[in-house]
Amino acid sequence: MTLPDEVRRLLDERSAAREDRDFERADSLRAEIAALGFDVQDSGAASTARPILARRADAPDALDEAATVAASVQVVAERHPDDLVRLLRGLASHPPAVSWELVVVDNAAKPPLAELLPAVDLPVQPVVLGAARRLGWADSRTLGMRQSRGEVTILLDTSVEPTGDIVAPLLSAFEDPSVGLAGGWGVTSADGRQFEEAEPGEVDAIEGYCLAIRREALLAVGGFDPRFRFYRNADLDLSFAVRDAGWRAVRTPPLPLARHEHRGWTGLPEPERDRLSKRNFYRFLDHWGDRPDLLLEREPDR
Repeated sequence: MTLPDEVRRLLDERSAAREDRDFERADSLRAEIAALGFDVQDSGAASTARPILARRADAPDALDEAATVAASVQVVAERHPDDLVRLLRGLASHPPAVSWELVVVDNAAKPPLAELLPAVDLPVQPVVLGAARRLGWADSRTLGMRQSRGEVTILLDTSVEPTGDIVAPLLSAFEDPSVGLAGGWGVTSADGRQFEEAEPGEVDAIEGYCLAIRREALLAVGGFDPRFRFYRNADLDLSFAVRDAGWRAVRTPPLPLARHEHRGWTGLPEPERDRLSKRNFYRFLDHWGDRPDLLLEREPDR
């Protein structure tokens, strides 16, 4: 995209400040750029900027408003229409028994959603959100989360297929007021580097295939870090942010969900997906690598 001249000028000044190791000035310039509606993205010595998500959403932010339904179920429509239709048909066949909404983020879906949605007889009218351009994984999820109106927002990956009511058992986890996150799959770690699948109960992190977040916890963290343009390890980062804010994460007993091929993984060449995964994990470590206190089963010397 073409950046405004003023943003480019401030970016050049900020690059010079970083070269001079004047980090206070660099931070001040970042704030000036943010005030113009742009988020600075650093990569080594180079920097660029992109519009702040909240300013390019098609609807006003609803997160500060009171919830109007028990659950918001959110999916992102991209380039795998068969997976999306399979997920939506599963929801239509096993709709929640509580008040709920379906939020579909149109992230440059192909074919267009107008061609896909009529193929599914949905029990609710979906809320469709679009963006001015294709978003990274974190931004697409955060866009939907900021527009959600549920007491609990449930993120579903299109690789899963409901085979029963998934909402009721997820909501039951939030009957404990200390729970901020819940989901069908969770992990724990002894060192914050290697994560293992965990049994139902309290966990270090909820996996993003099915991740439910309490509205108050979502308000506390705001959403995913936008730098996670690829999905891997973004769920770890969000989970640790929610737990650092004082909430617990709980893996539920097995949910009526079938897991299928994850095309966000298999659709990339192995070297590329490994590179993107490692880069995201380094981001996670930058945030939480020095926080062994957040590990439930940390090693004694940590």
